[in-house]
Amino acid sequence: MTRYHWYVIQWQDYISSNPQICGGEPCMSGTRIPVTVVLDSIAEGSTREEILSSYPSLRGEHIDAALAYAAELAHQERLVPIRVK
Repeated sequence: MTRYHWYVIQWQDYISSNPQICGGEPCMSGTRIPVTVVLDSIAEGSTREEILSSYPSLRGEHIDAALAYAAELAHQERLVPIRVK
């Protein structure tokens, strides 16, 4: 099982939004695969190999870009309330 190799990647090179594709939802460039599908797969425990096998139009860089995109969003906004313990 391969762990995610994350490095600084220019996610803008791999993620795009077009109002005529998936209603403008951010998708992996050159595909109709929403970023959320990739992130949900990672959150569910899928490996890189499983994701790439399930979505043959994706490349490894797409997965790295999805993680970089999510990291940037986490730095910019509070999307989900976090319980203080």
